[in-house]
Amino acid sequence: MSEITLLLVDDQELIREGMAMVLGAAPGLRVVGEAGDGRAGALRARDLRPDVVLMDVQMPIMDGIEATRDIVANCPGTRVLILTTFDMDEYAFSGLRAGASGFLLKDAPSADLVRAVRTIAGGQAVVSPRITRTLLDHYQGGRAPDPSAGSVLTTLTDREREVLLAIGQGLSNPEIAGTLFLSESTVKTHVGRVLAKLGARDRVQAVIWAHTHGLI
Repeated sequence: MSEITLLLVDDQELIREGMAMVLGAAPGLRVVGEAGDGRAGALRARDLRPDVVLMDVQMPIMDGIEATRDIVANCPGTRVLILTTFDMDEYAFSGLRAGASGFLLKDAPSADLVRAVRTIAGGQAVVSPRITRTLLDHYQGGRAPDPSAGSVLTTLTDREREVLLAIGQGLSNPEIAGTLFLSESTVKTHVGRVLAKLGARDRVQAVIWAHTHGLI
C-alpha cells in the first residue's frame, strides 16, 4: 500500500502529540494535519482528504459524531477511526452508526493503534465481536427482518452470500478464507463485490445490514 495519510482530531493537545509521535514513527504512515474540535476536523478533512481520520468523541463546538457524519458525507475516500475512553461508550456506537469504520480505546497499545489505522485504510473495519454484538443490539432495536432484503440478495452469487454471512458473523478475511477454502485475495474480491451490491461503505455497515435484515 502507498503512504497512508492521517488527520488527528482531539481537543487535548497532549493526546494529539502522543498519537503524532507514535503514528509518525510507523513506516508508511504520515500525519498531515490536526484539529482541536469536530468542526475544525471536518473542515480540515475536506481540505486535506486524508486516508484516515482519528476522531475523538467528546469535543467542543462540534462533537466527534457530527464531525464523522460530515466527513463520511463529504469525503468519500476518507475513513474514520473513533477513539474513546470507554469501550461501552454510547457515543462510540453512535459514531459507528454515523459511518465510522471502527473504534479503539485511547489506552490501546501503540502497536494496536498502528494496526487499526492500516486495517481501516485497507477497507476493513476495527470492531471486536463483543462490541459488534452490542452495537447491533443498540442499532437494531428489535426490528423484524426486512422483506426488501430479498431483492438485494438476488444480486449476490452463492459464494457472495456465503461471504456476507461470514462477514455478519464477524470473521476476518483470513478466517473467511480458511472457512470457505479460498485464498485471501479471492475473499477480498468477494468482500468488495458484496459491499458494492449492498451499498455498504465498509464491513461494519455490512454486519449491520446482515443482522437488521434477519440473515444472522
